Amino acid sequence: MNFISDNTAGASPAVMAALAAANQGPAAAYGGDDWSARIERLFAEIFEHEVAAFLVTTGTAANSLALASLTRPWGAVITHQESHVADDECGAPEFFSDGAKLVGLPGAGNKIAPADVTRALARLREGALHQVQPQAISITQATECGCVYTPAEVAALKQAAAPRGLALHMDGARFANALVTLGCTPAEITWKAGVDVLSFGGTKNGAWAAEAVLFFDPARAGEMKWRRKRAGHTLSKGRLIAAQFEGLLRDGHWLALARHANAMALRLADALDADGRTRLAWPCQANEVFPILSAEMQARLASAGVAYLAWSDTALAPGETLPEGAVIGRFVMSFRTAPEEVDRLIAVMTG
Repeated sequence: MNFISDNTAGASPAVMAALAAANQGPAAAYGGDDWSARIERLFAEIFEHEVAAFLVTTGTAANSLALASLTRPWGAVITHQESHVADDECGAPEFFSDGAKLVGLPGAGNKIAPADVTRALARLREGALHQVQPQAISITQATECGCVYTPAEVAALKQAAAPRGLALHMDGARFANALVTLGCTPAEITWKAGVDVLSFGGTKNGAWAAEAVLFFDPARAGEMKWRRKRAGHTLSKGRLIAAQFEGLLRDGHWLALARHANAMALRLADALDADGRTRLAWPCQANEVFPILSAEMQARLASAGVAYLAWSDTALAPGETLPEGAVIGRFVMSFRTAPEEVDRLIAVMTG
């Protein structure tokens, strides 16, 4: 019973079939192939908007190159203090931006609030020579605590940043999971709400190694081809990234995979809620569940061989603390998580 990450799942059969098909015969190199051209058009269709799409193999590359394209070395990116770009990219956003600073804000569920953005902008005065100059906001959808920003919340953050003209970046490693929970269109939660650049995640949702950086204003993408090449992510056989997206996006497959993963997470969350003995640190809004585990429950899970991660409690609601000896557990479901596997976990936790 391994619930450590959705990264532990392989690729979906549809993605593997698309890869195998793209592997036949010659094709132009470095993104000049038919697959890459088709995928950019497909992204434009899905998001109902012209896009400039740049394919890379990792989320770290997608986030770091996106932010580097939006900031200067003396700039700053406002984000949550425990966001993935702040805590889990090994300094890559700072490296690829040649030193732009990440300014971390607090927030329950790893969501940042417009009022906190306004305060941060007031502190980092425009034109102050001795301070970095904020140039972008980065939010995670769904967040590192499994919480989802609504379109109204995204728009409010964009409005808070409007006086200084900050660009809005969305880390969408689990974008599909958030989208099926929200029930809105991809356009409504991105460019229509003010998102300028999206890191569109494929790897956590059935791809092998496929991420995309989508610029909703292609004019902003002028530097990106150079930055991607300099970072070593302009693959000579780029069709094999594009083919993964072709298999993933065709006929809504990406949403079906995310819908299944979310359903498995909700299966666990609902069972714990019905049992009443183990409460959740945050609502289950995507494919992750964060129960507060007593010392006894931790021992029970260890005895049963259940693999999960202990999670930070910094983003609990104000005034909320953990009972002595308790930890927050992170249990992640994937497109491959079987109902029977979740039921075995439920039996351990509620038996």
